[in-house]
Amino acid sequence: MGSTPIQLTKVKLGKLQIVRRRLLQRYESQPFLSCLAGLYGCQWKRYQRAKILPKEFCCSKFELFSFGILVLTFGLAFVLLYFWSEAKNDYNDFDWNFYRDSWFPWSAVVLGVTVTFFTYIAILLVLAICLLSEGQRLYLFWGHKIGIVVVLGVSVVAIGFLYSQWQEEWNTFTLSFQVTAPYLHIGGVAAITMLSWPVAHHFSRMTGRAPRAITLGLYFGVLLFLYLVPLGMYSPCIKEEGALGPKPAVIGHRGAPMLAPENTLMSFEKTIEQGADGLETDVTISWDGVPFLMHDPTLKRTTNIEEVFPGNQTLNAAFFPWHELAQLNAGKWFLKDNPFGTKHLLSPEEKGKASRQTVCKLSDLLTLATAHSKLVIFDLYRPPKNHPYRNSFIHQTVTAIQDSGINQSLILWLPNSLRSIVQQKMPGFIHIHGGKKSIKELQQEKVTKLNVRYSEISDQEIRMYAAANISTNLYVVTEPWLFSLVWCSGAHSVITNDPQKLRELQWPWFLMTPSQYEAMWISSDIVSAALITLIFIFQWWRENGFDCHPSLKRDKGIYSKFRTEMNNVWSVSEAEPGVSHHEDIAPSLPTSPVPGHE
Repeated sequence: MGSTPIQLTKVKLGKLQIVRRRLLQRYESQPFLSCLAGLYGCQWKRYQRAKILPKEFCCSKFELFSFGILVLTFGLAFVLLYFWSEAKNDYNDFDWNFYRDSWFPWSAVVLGVTVTFFTYIAILLVLAICLLSEGQRLYLFWGHKIGIVVVLGVSVVAIGFLYSQWQEEWNTFTLSFQVTAPYLHIGGVAAITMLSWPVAHHFSRMTGRAPRAITLGLYFGVLLFLYLVPLGMYSPCIKEEGALGPKPAVIGHRGAPMLAPENTLMSFEKTIEQGADGLETDVTISWDGVPFLMHDPTLKRTTNIEEVFPGNQTLNAAFFPWHELAQLNAGKWFLKDNPFGTKHLLSPEEKGKASRQTVCKLSDLLTLATAHSKLVIFDLYRPPKNHPYRNSFIHQTVTAIQDSGINQSLILWLPNSLRSIVQQKMPGFIHIHGGKKSIKELQQEKVTKLNVRYSEISDQEIRMYAAANISTNLYVVTEPWLFSLVWCSGAHSVITNDPQKLRELQWPWFLMTPSQYEAMWISSDIVSAALITLIFIFQWWRENGFDCHPSLKRDKGIYSKFRTEMNNVWSVSEAEPGVSHHEDIAPSLPTSPVPGHE
């Protein structure tokens, strides 16, 4: 019998629907996927992309290698960014190491480049993970591949350079984990939890046991490491309630160098205004025996020596008599170089005052400290060879202190030379040793305080010295997170570039009891484990269904319907001309009995 018009029409409509679906699959608008694939692989058109079919891998071997390099670059860029962020406490030291004839904020440039590189790599990694979550095959644009190699090379070179040239800062890098590790742990657990979505998606579509075992092994190995890493973490800021010691005293480093020219009277006045407990400086002996304040061996950086005495800018500061030193301006350089980028905080009157600062005598500082009962600690530089006071610089300094009339208990005597003689002549001085030393030697020398770089002493050593009545002064501590750490460690005082910021800090940034930390750690792990379990179950059901509930099982995954329709298209197009197709479709069409027939 021939085909009815209704059956032929349905066949044609079916063909048109299938062709339409094929066209949509190739050309339909998918803004989200287009954005992801376009940014990652410059594949802005639908037909340029391809889904990951069952039993297929996420990409070619070369693209997999590129993705691995992307992950490696992300890790190195993160290490570099984290290192540079925690090194902010010592940016000023880094910048002055590159000082030649003018000051330049190289640390800010490095930070900007590091943030830019990390952001670029992080965006590419997020795009790749999103594409995998959507079941898309990965293809990385060749321009991005070049960019990744560039970032990888810069990161490796930068880390190698910093490790070889700034080794002491890596101690700060390690110390920082005592404050940031709990938050890094939560961030890592959150990241690996979100990563479970694409991992579970591809695991559910794998067929071989080996690929599944490798995928699960790698993923859950990393997950288990993150879950258990707090077991190996130690921080002095995790302590029982009530165990926190008193807040360390704050001593201004060369005064308040962020608000006034260093080692000038204005700088020390600013320190006192900010409520600091003490003043730190550097003392040099002039050619005629006057102790004055100067950190550098020459006058080039902090005075206008080139204008007043041309040709003498490289001469040691100790070779100038006081009447010549008094002619120099010691403040204009601060307004010109703006070393901390804080010049804008000064009022016009303060800027005018800063521009008129001169080289300061030790006696002027002592007079100021006496009036406000502030501690004074200083480095004392021995004059160079052929200096008339090379062998009597200690005597000159002690005499200046005596003449000032300052209370001896306000002097923290740091110089190690002729300490016993100074102790006899000035018994009221508090003697402080530069660097670590055995308790027995310190007690024999009648030293009651240590002056140590913050990264060169542990909290266990601080407690050990404190048990022997030897207090610790740490330098230079400016960032609140670092001050919080030394506070928890039990340090008694710190030298800082920003006294006001530390004085305003009323409580450590990070302080928890062991029970609070355990609750935070365990609860985050439990929540993560629960979410990951649900995600794996959902992805498995979506791709494979469950045998225990056949009605929910999907036939051969999400692509089965599409493949069936494609097969229909080929069966229609490949049929012989003139052959009716209604017989192939008729069984699937509803039928009704004709009246009068059975």
